[in-house]
Amino acid sequence: MSSPILSVKDLSVTFDVRRQGAWPWTPPRKLHAVSEMSFDLMPGQCLGVVGESGSGKSTLARAIVGTVPSSGGQINFEGADLASMDTRQRRVHRRDVQMIFQDPLAALNPRMTVGEIIAEPLITHEPTTPRAEVKARVRELMERVGLLPNLINRYPHEFSGGQCQRIGIARALILKPKLVICDEPVSALDVSVQAQVVNLLMELQKDFNLSMIFIAHDLSVVKHISDEIIVMYLGRQMEKADAKTLTTAPEHPYSQALISSVPIPDPVLEKARVRPILDGELPSPLAPPSGCVFRTRCPKAQASCAGDRPVMQNLGNNHEVACPFHEPLQVLSIA
Repeated sequence: MSSPILSVKDLSVTFDVRRQGAWPWTPPRKLHAVSEMSFDLMPGQCLGVVGESGSGKSTLARAIVGTVPSSGGQINFEGADLASMDTRQRRVHRRDVQMIFQDPLAALNPRMTVGEIIAEPLITHEPTTPRAEVKARVRELMERVGLLPNLINRYPHEFSGGQCQRIGIARALILKPKLVICDEPVSALDVSVQAQVVNLLMELQKDFNLSMIFIAHDLSVVKHISDEIIVMYLGRQMEKADAKTLTTAPEHPYSQALISSVPIPDPVLEKARVRPILDGELPSPLAPPSGCVFRTRCPKAQASCAGDRPVMQNLGNNHEVACPFHEPLQVLSIA
């Protein structure tokens, strides 16, 4: 059995937040964006990460890439602990871990042509590559992601949102990375374009033998592309299972609420289904609830939930859940 290409152990990310108008010597509050996340990603697999806004998904991605510092834990990429490295040391591994961002147009430099944008990482990491070879590789990759090579000298504002995201994908793949992290890459796109981009990512993952982390809100999209899915809430891991198990028989109340929000194509089944409804809003990460962070909105919460934080229980078949009162909910189908 092969070793994980990425192994995250007890990863935490906190930020210091100063109160407005506070004295300079007043200690800042701690914002717990990610708390004690652990998972393994095998070579060639896609890991989906879902959760509502504010659950820490993007912070987790940025900690792995290295754009935000981790506060604790390990990020082992091919045996090297990225969390313990400084900026210079991480440069060696930077070409192997690339990121695709949420807003396709904002992620591109408006002053650079498409060819320059895609070629920039290659020129940075391989400055001795002949210009003719750089241009040939850019044209080849543009065609592979569905862009006409004769558009190489145009600027980002001349493209649609879906085309800009294809440019971002080409830029991420120009160095032939081993791991690509997609931070909600289709949330800003039309539904029809979303399907095209997701199918493109699946094809590229197979052709380039990529390992991938795919972050999104839409569980139907995540189910389509992922081998395993992690559900996050307020920076913590609630449940992890393979895509089929988590979307058909979720155990955690939060996972069940997320899946119940996905519409079923059959109007009769959609009308008859049971929908767990969450009360209240996501608590502030500056003052998370004691014990289980989900207890303030959980329909199964009991007095004991305010005590110790629940640990991930292994239910077998790589299915883990952080709830002592878990029980499966049979889901009819999601798109």
